[in-house]
Amino acid sequence: MMSIDPSAAIGGVRLRVSDLERSLTFYTAVLGFEILSRDAGQASLGVDGRALVALRAMPSAIPRPRRTTGLYHFAILVPSRTDLGHALARVLAARWPLQGASDHGVSEALYLGDPDGIGIEIYRDRPRAEWPMRDGALDMVTDPLDVQAMLDQALAEGRPPDRLPAHTRMGHVHLQVRDIREAERFYHGALGFDVMQRMAASALFLSAGGYHHHVGLNTWGVAGAPPQPEHSPGLDYFRLTIAGEAGLRATRDALTGAGVPLEWRDGGWLARDPSSNAVLLTAG
Repeated sequence: MMSIDPSAAIGGVRLRVSDLERSLTFYTAVLGFEILSRDAGQASLGVDGRALVALRAMPSAIPRPRRTTGLYHFAILVPSRTDLGHALARVLAARWPLQGASDHGVSEALYLGDPDGIGIEIYRDRPRAEWPMRDGALDMVTDPLDVQAMLDQALAEGRPPDRLPAHTRMGHVHLQVRDIREAERFYHGALGFDVMQRMAASALFLSAGGYHHHVGLNTWGVAGAPPQPEHSPGLDYFRLTIAGEAGLRATRDALTGAGVPLEWRDGGWLARDPSSNAVLLTAG
């Protein structure tokens, strides 16, 4: 089995949205992205000139049915706890509903949904030396996060900026799948991600290079479910960036050897997991 390039990372996500203008307002005014380009029903947003979120308008979209596989959330990684507090301040100032806030041991995280209900996490990492371990293995948890203390600390350092900080990046994606074992065969067996943590038989976290997770998988409420319709708001694909053309070819060949169909699209190789979640492999 091939091991994935240890420097592999999530480069960004491409999303289907029902109302482009409404989504642009949310992603800029509430989250703090900048618009990098827009043209004919599409837009690219990012930070410091780097594209992280692409939006594709689908005006006739229907709501995603509840019991379907697809994107659980994509996760925006900010550099520091102060930056996370500033992100929280922007959300609260916009009176946008916060869906949750958790301390995962490896990170502190905020959760919300965009205007179409697409799940979003904003988080900051703790230093690796502080990550909780049990019997030599990673032991992520879900504990309450004191958001007021974090907000107070951030505001004590000054007024929140209107934009996300320069070193913000896409940290991970979390997907809903119909079956954990078949998803593991794709992401671990074919793509070569390392398994970092299992949660019973319903969730799995995988990564490259020892990170806590680049890809999260769960079957919560969707075991055996069909994919979400392609004409509903959600994930077109997430970009997985591999170092160099040789690394990209090796990853492509591993998928081909595992019998995974590939399609050249948008400057990379598009593959789908068994639940039809799409990943675009690109050289970085």
